[in-house]
Amino acid sequence: MGFFDKLKAGLEKTRKSFTEKIEQLVIGYATIDDEFLDDLEAVLLSADVGVATTSKLLAEIRKGIKDKLINSPDDLKPFLQEKISAMLVGQSPAEAAHNPPTVILVVGVNGVGKTTTIGKLASYYCENGKKVLLAAGDTFRAAAIDQIEIWGQRTGTEVIKHAEGSDPAAVAFDAVQAAKARKADMVIIDTAGRLHTKSNLMEELKKINRVIAKEIADAPHETLLVLDATTGQNAINQAKLFGDAVKLSGVVLTKLDGTAKGGVVIAINNELGLPVKWVGVGEGVNDLRPFVAADFAAALFADK
Repeated sequence: MGFFDKLKAGLEKTRKSFTEKIEQLVIGYATIDDEFLDDLEAVLLSADVGVATTSKLLAEIRKGIKDKLINSPDDLKPFLQEKISAMLVGQSPAEAAHNPPTVILVVGVNGVGKTTTIGKLASYYCENGKKVLLAAGDTFRAAAIDQIEIWGQRTGTEVIKHAEGSDPAAVAFDAVQAAKARKADMVIIDTAGRLHTKSNLMEELKKINRVIAKEIADAPHETLLVLDATTGQNAINQAKLFGDAVKLSGVVLTKLDGTAKGGVVIAINNELGLPVKWVGVGEGVNDLRPFVAADFAAALFADK
């Protein structure tokens, strides 16, 4: 199964709560009137597209009706697919910097799949011929260090680690130094799975950023926030609070295959101006891949 087919399969629950309900609306109405638009608004909100993004899409639809781009309910699906695809245009994931190493900092709360994401990122870059180094910066949990080491073994990448309870910024410093000395292309740094409401841990995140930036002027080149798609609108709140602490470059959205709330992809991009750069649609090592807006929109509106 190719990744598009996996994406299509992974969006099945979202498609049932979103596209199929739109289809039912289209069948149930002969014309687009205020009642139709009210029902459409409810469908968009139920898929966790979000209030602001729903309002924007409805405004686009009303304009489409006025401009005679939408003349009947049958015109709605292709119109929405085009608008959603346009909303989602974002940036590509980081490639190796002109002067390596490229530093990728990975943040997120516990339970979102952060460590697994780091392992899959390492695998992806290794497959693409990059020399990768991992940093076990979550020193609060011994299990987190062990997990990174397991991924290091699986992917054949070196892991920089300190003892449990060590200063995470010191781990990040050593990792960047090691990456420069060993001519690594990429260094991916784990951080403690922190609650976004814990200010002391957010301050620590800022310290890690400062330490990295002193060693490499434009680093970290990527700061990726890992979000669990099943949390829907709560993911938006996490993104806002993490964004207050560090400059986020993009989102990794995991567990997209386990939720009917896949519309949160659209909300993250539109409301926060934050591109979704990676999506996870399964447990396999190759089930995390760069996000392609057109593919997402096509899979969301695909026939069964």
